Amino acid sequence: MKHCYLTILLFTSLFAQAQNPIIPNQGINDPHIRVFNNKAYLSASHDTSIDNDKFIMEDWTLWSSDDLRSWKLESVLKPEDTYIGKPFSSCWATDIAYRNGKYYWYFSEGNQRAGVVVADSPTGPWTDPLGMPLLISELTPTHEYDMGIIETGGEYYLVFGVWDYYIARLNEDMISLAEAPRKIVVKDPQGPYGIGKLDDKPFIHQRNGLFYLSWGCFYAMSNDLYGPYEYKGTVIDSTSFVGGLESPTWPHGPLQGRHGSFFDWHNQSYFAYCDISQTGNRYFRDTFISYVHYKENGEMAVIRVDLDGVGQYDGSKVIQAEDYFESYGTTKQENNQGGFSVGAIDNGDYLIYPNIKGLNDKVEILIEYEALEDCVIEVRESHPSGTLLAEIAVKADESLAKATLRGEIEGVCLKFSDVKEKVNITIDSFAFSSHHFK
Repeated sequence: MKHCYLTILLFTSLFAQAQNPIIPNQGINDPHIRVFNNKAYLSASHDTSIDNDKFIMEDWTLWSSDDLRSWKLESVLKPEDTYIGKPFSSCWATDIAYRNGKYYWYFSEGNQRAGVVVADSPTGPWTDPLGMPLLISELTPTHEYDMGIIETGGEYYLVFGVWDYYIARLNEDMISLAEAPRKIVVKDPQGPYGIGKLDDKPFIHQRNGLFYLSWGCFYAMSNDLYGPYEYKGTVIDSTSFVGGLESPTWPHGPLQGRHGSFFDWHNQSYFAYCDISQTGNRYFRDTFISYVHYKENGEMAVIRVDLDGVGQYDGSKVIQAEDYFESYGTTKQENNQGGFSVGAIDNGDYLIYPNIKGLNDKVEILIEYEALEDCVIEVRESHPSGTLLAEIAVKADESLAKATLRGEIEGVCLKFSDVKEKVNITIDSFAFSSHHFK
């Protein structure tokens, strides 16, 4: 059964298209997504079978996507092709980085050691430049696994561990440490196991000068990469789940096991994370992706966990403006309804919402906004230079504007025109109708 499943993965499922889960029925988990040359690359662990009754992970996989919807299997790294040198069933979390024309794929040898392979392309072929582990089990008091890479100021750092986290700067060669690992202090932490306890799978990302240390859906913040970090909360809570997706779950509840990574692309922020709601088996996990929105104080708002995912929309539902796939010139901001809107709009700025399902019978679009100045919103087909589908006149001191659609629609681009300078307008949401709005 195990070997049959692997054959399906390698030879017949080179392409997968879905939303959440993004690559269904493949056991793709511990997702780290990086963007290279305007393409998203997912390095992941791989649960071998839906029949697993323990963690059996025999290789690492690397996938690519242009739109976060359709994923192509680019590379499979086997432990035989690394210093491990033989089949191994604990191929744990990975991450990938680019520096000086080469790609570096870091991997965990169970919960004891970690290694690295290198290639000239993110699709391989991969070679093991060290022939031995990069991180050995005696290096620190924690376990040396589940590493993540953070780049800041032109330098690259490795963060790893369980219960206690350690961080070390990498040399320019990316295959050796430039310093002894330092312990990261987290003030008043919490995790799926309770107050005062972290977890495994640390990850650090940076935004607007702040550093975010996360362990699954829990996170802390700091002004300094090395810390100390102050615990802030979780990006998933009981309000996150749409349609009962909070179950089935891990023994410690739906916040446990959310290993993942945060990333930005096209001026949008995302969280990629593990989920078992579709498989019902903690040993055969899927990957979900959700939009991430940041509050004015830098903290992250609670995300929505649903099957719609990202980069694809349901034309029968209200579409929140902040959930765009791509934007130019605009910013997301908190609104007085407790949510988010899109503002800071100038002439030529745009928002793109591709792959909208169910628009065949839609004849009108309605936009909800707040404005102190007039402007025009051009509704175009999927791109700022796409076919003009409608023009909407936005009036100051009004809150709703509508227009009749013309032409076939697969996605929309909201492009702002007739703007003399940045206007005081925020877009909250929009919707489509098969009849004319009253």
